[in-house]
Amino acid sequence: MGTYNVPRNVKGEGRILFIFSTKALLYSGAGLLIGLPFYFIFSLMNMTVVGIVIMAIFALIAFSIATFKIPEIGAIKFTKTVGGENIDDVIKRAIKFKRRGNKLYIYTKEEEKNG
Repeated sequence: MGTYNVPRNVKGEGRILFIFSTKALLYSGAGLLIGLPFYFIFSLMNMTVVGIVIMAIFALIAFSIATFKIPEIGAIKFTKTVGGENIDDVIKRAIKFKRRGNKLYIYTKEEEKNG
């Protein structure tokens, strides 16, 4: 008798606490590290709650960058080209483009008017 693979839904098995994928957890940790100096600055002024809120905001921004995709909006030209891609992939590509010193030239064809 042969063996058969039964298809199953494996989406979400790589998630931690139901919302964090590995990438989102790493980005959120990096956001917390970026917000950590603000926490120390505000804790010296006896405003630790403000420091914790700023750290949470940085972590939320980093989580959003890791998790969400750019929506495809027909009215905005930029989203037509990158719609549906992860935000972090677009940011990485833009950084690589700038680091290489590449430039983008756009030529327009103008019609000549006679008379």
